[in-house]
Amino acid sequence: MLRVLCLALCSLLTSTRADPGALLRLGMDIMNQVQSAMEESHILEKMAAEAGKKQPGMKPIKGITNLKVKDVLQPVITLNFVPEVGIFQCVSTGMTITGKSFMGGNMEIIVVLNITATNRLLQDEETSLPMFKSEGCEVTLVSVKTNLPSNMLPKVVNKFLDSTLNKVLPGLMCPAIDAVLVYVNRKWANLNDAMPVGQLGTVKYVLSSTPATTASYIQVDFSPVVEDPNGQAIELAGNGEALDFPKDYVEGSSQLLLSSTLLSAELTLLQKSLSVDVQDIKIGKLSPQTTKTLARFFRKVAKAYPKPKPLMTQIRINKPPKVTMETDKSLLHLHGTLEMFAVRKRGKAPVSLFLLDVHFNLKILYSVHENRLQMATSLDRLLSLSRESSSIGDFNEKKLTDFITDYLQEAYVPTVNDVLQVGLPLPDFLAMNYNLAELDIIENALVLNLRLD
Repeated sequence: MLRVLCLALCSLLTSTRADPGALLRLGMDIMNQVQSAMEESHILEKMAAEAGKKQPGMKPIKGITNLKVKDVLQPVITLNFVPEVGIFQCVSTGMTITGKSFMGGNMEIIVVLNITATNRLLQDEETSLPMFKSEGCEVTLVSVKTNLPSNMLPKVVNKFLDSTLNKVLPGLMCPAIDAVLVYVNRKWANLNDAMPVGQLGTVKYVLSSTPATTASYIQVDFSPVVEDPNGQAIELAGNGEALDFPKDYVEGSSQLLLSSTLLSAELTLLQKSLSVDVQDIKIGKLSPQTTKTLARFFRKVAKAYPKPKPLMTQIRINKPPKVTMETDKSLLHLHGTLEMFAVRKRGKAPVSLFLLDVHFNLKILYSVHENRLQMATSLDRLLSLSRESSSIGDFNEKKLTDFITDYLQEAYVPTVNDVLQVGLPLPDFLAMNYNLAELDIIENALVLNLRLD
């Protein structure tokens, strides 16, 4: 009894560890957007413009009046991951500080400096979104040049510069780091939004825990929420295996991993749209869809309908679609029924000829268009075919294998591909352009290798 209990407990623990959702790994290639954020926000220039204005609570600097900052150099930003903390940031820049000196003349101080801070990665308690928060900002002077008279005592000049700059620079520069992080944090703002899958439901990428930082990347774990139009959640049925990134990706690169179970849940939103009625007589490369086509297989059809009648086919998908993945191959499993009818004159109901249970696979080709995951399918194979009912007597349904296979490829697969054009939404963060991503199919997951160019 104890052994059985132990096995059951171990099984439960294993299944709860597996996360069937999505994983995001952000390397330094993506996180270097902090540099572009500083450039886009023009924050240093704004800080320079504010430097000469009187700020509430800001004391005047002894020895210098009419303070102004100009000629701010393009910043060079260096980032390093700090395990379990976030990112260490160093901003190297320079500027010219002008004003009236304690000697009464115009003064210029040309400085080159480094601003350093630790950007701690947290999860906002109110929004549950990732956020960076600056800690321990320091300003270090690299070089200083001034137009103060050279005949002044060096010690006096140095003491004045040291006193002046130590008062001016931290108050001027450190708010720039905070302002840039506010700008970056805004780029996470849409991450928790429910994104539509056409009009058939929504997907929301919800953080399952606080993002983790290692020496090479930041990892964000998602527990996506997939809901139908009525707000009913579609369960992500895990297969008991925990998701993980392959070992062979370049260190510092960035990837988004989508589990097969997430894609299955999203396609469940489309299940009703995958059930179709096909009534066209001419379909692709198939022979005309009339009772004459079936008469080749069934003599009773020829006797019952000496004059050919058009065929109508109903395909109903009665189980949720399932996506499976192995290296370089992904399949969409569909279970349902296929029923063929003879169409009679107007006002008369079609006559059911036979009803078959079918299970078939479609190969999936993935791509990204307009930041949505796209799928295109082709028939892989018909896995099973069994007769449920028949008005034309008993028959060996295996004889129909080739006919039904061709029918699915020509008549049904194009309908599936039309339905799939709706596309599946991807996490909206840091203004990511997924159109540049390269896609890999691995065991139980699709990996998008994220690129900026």
